[in-house]
Amino acid sequence: MKHGLLIDMDGVIYSGETLIEGADKFIGELLKNDIPFTFMTNNSQRTRLDAVRKLRLLGIEVTENHIYTSAMATGKFLSDQGAHTAYVLGEGGLLTSLHENGISLVNTDPEFVVLGEGRNFTLEMVQRAVDMILAGAKFITTNRDPSPKKPGWNNLGIAATTAMIEEATGRRAFVTGKPSPVMMRSARKYLGLETAETTVVGDTMETDIQGGVQMGYKTILVLSGIAKKEDLSQYAFKPDLIVSSVDQIEIPLKWWPLGV
Repeated sequence: MKHGLLIDMDGVIYSGETLIEGADKFIGELLKNDIPFTFMTNNSQRTRLDAVRKLRLLGIEVTENHIYTSAMATGKFLSDQGAHTAYVLGEGGLLTSLHENGISLVNTDPEFVVLGEGRNFTLEMVQRAVDMILAGAKFITTNRDPSPKKPGWNNLGIAATTAMIEEATGRRAFVTGKPSPVMMRSARKYLGLETAETTVVGDTMETDIQGGVQMGYKTILVLSGIAKKEDLSQYAFKPDLIVSSVDQIEIPLKWWPLGV
C-alpha cells in the first residue's frame, strides 16, 4: 500500500512571496523518498507552469505534474458532465484547463457560466454572465475562497464575485474547488491513491481540513497560515495532527504502515 499527500500552498509552503521556514526541506524529503504528493491549490488563475516557477524562485524544484488546481478539477468535472461550451470569467489557468478538456469558450448561449479568480473581467461581462444564467446556463465557481480583507489587496475575492452573481440571478453556484468532494476526490485520483492512503496538509479548517475529513482522508493542520490554535474548539471536526509548520511533520507519518 502506498501513501501520499495533498498539500496546500499559500500558508503552508509560502506566505505571499516568502518561503515558510523548513518548507523546502520538507518537500525535498518527500522527493528523496519518492513519496507521492501534489500541491492542491484553489487558485484557478495561475497555470501549473506559473505555480512551478513561483516555487522555483522560493528554492523548491518540482514539475507541473506536482500541481493540481481547482481549474483542473473544474475542467475535468465539465468534461465528465458531457459539457461542450462555457462562458468564462477567469484567466490563464482556468482557460487552459477548459481548453485541454475539450470545452469551447463562447460568448453566446453557453451551457455553463464558469467563474474563477481574475481582474480582467468587467461589470459588463458579469452582467452578460447574469443574463446567460437567467436564460438557463448552469453556474459554476472554481472556489468560494474569501478575500483576506486587507487594505491594498489586489483581488476582490472570488467569494464576493460569486455572491454578486448569485444575488443577481437567484441561483446558487456549484463549487468545484476545496472543500468540494469534486476536487478532493479528483486530486486523490490524480495521484492514484485510495481513500485510506491519502493525507491532506493545509492551513485552513474550512477548506483543506473540512474537505479531507468529509472524504475520510487523514488531515494535518499547520498553523503557519490562516488557522489559529485558539479558534479550533469552535469546529465540530478536528485534524488528525496539528503542527506549527510543515518542518515539524515527521516522515513517515505515524499512521502509515511500516516500510512506507
